[in-house]
Amino acid sequence: MKRRRGYRRGYPVAILAGLEDDRAVLWKVFSNVVKPEKTVWLDGIRNDPKAVYNFHESIVNALRPTLKEGVRSVILASPARTNYAQGFIDHIHGHHAWLVQGPNKATISEITGSGGTLPEVAAMTRTPMFGRLICETTSEETEDLVDMLEKHLNSSNQDKVVLYSLMEIEDLILGPQRPSRFTAEYLMLTDEFLSNSHEKNRIHRLMQIATNRNVKTRIVDAESTAGLRLTQLGGMVCLAHLR
Repeated sequence: MKRRRGYRRGYPVAILAGLEDDRAVLWKVFSNVVKPEKTVWLDGIRNDPKAVYNFHESIVNALRPTLKEGVRSVILASPARTNYAQGFIDHIHGHHAWLVQGPNKATISEITGSGGTLPEVAAMTRTPMFGRLICETTSEETEDLVDMLEKHLNSSNQDKVVLYSLMEIEDLILGPQRPSRFTAEYLMLTDEFLSNSHEKNRIHRLMQIATNRNVKTRIVDAESTAGLRLTQLGGMVCLAHLR
């Protein structure tokens, strides 16, 4: 019996937030499938500013865990003739500028359509528009990843290092957390590196523990801008800084 390669769901590429009249449904978009993540309910009505403010705050809080994992592409879906997506974007700019500024900013884009149920999301993700939006959004995100990587590579600051080998990265992330040690900040690898590796179990274990220890992890398309640069460096890198 032929063994399947990799995870059936693939790797995470984006977060889809379906903004409806009375709720926001968050979905994690993988390279092969879309999985429901969380539903946030509006406690009140849309024309109550306080209720909408609290609703938007709840959505931001619901996004945080996936953003902390390293997925920085966010797609907002809202029905036609509504301003739900723009209202949420305005809230972010007004109260959570960290989401759209700085080296760890998220890339946020909009699409018209309902994303409140699985059939609606399934139909949306099959459209050419959604495919183009995923490509554009993740492309912008990977350019930010490349920029972050190059800054580490070119830094004269000895408090920053880039590790390339699985053994070195395991030693850093799995080893004891001492004050004098470097701390892993970002673990990046290409889908091709993972697919072709003879150490898949080791890598999956490393990624899981890295996530548990608040290290941002990201699998990127080997053909993307970030993927091509990672391939030049061996396919996997870990960015770290001194405590």
